[in-house]
Amino acid sequence: MNIGQAAQLSGLSSKMIRHYESLGLIKPQGRSAAGYRIFNDFDLSQLKFIHQARVLGFSLEQIGQLLQLWHQEDRASMDVKMLAEQHINALNAKIESMQQMKHTLEQLIDICPASADPNCPILTSLSSAAI
Repeated sequence: MNIGQAAQLSGLSSKMIRHYESLGLIKPQGRSAAGYRIFNDFDLSQLKFIHQARVLGFSLEQIGQLLQLWHQEDRASMDVKMLAEQHINALNAKIESMQQMKHTLEQLIDICPASADPNCPILTSLSSAAI
């Protein structure tokens, strides 16, 4: 199958497939006489794997590690679990940070008079923040 077909079947764009190839995450098994990439079922399964891992928020580095583990028959499931747990810890830290941002914005919105007055506590807060 060509890159367009692989893109459609994997849920990825052709551009992303080329990007993943440039990073070494995938290596299409062949090329046509005209030099076009040819994808087989193995390639498609890897593309679907990458797509699902991206949906779950794994980084490209983590996806590379997961792909390596996936293809190792003698892998230890604890290695996969450790990567997933590290990812959950990073997600929890991001969630906490976003909850703090939300709380701060809610406080600023609560004190904003929302009137014709040009004084705006939201803008004041943003302009006085230490950079």
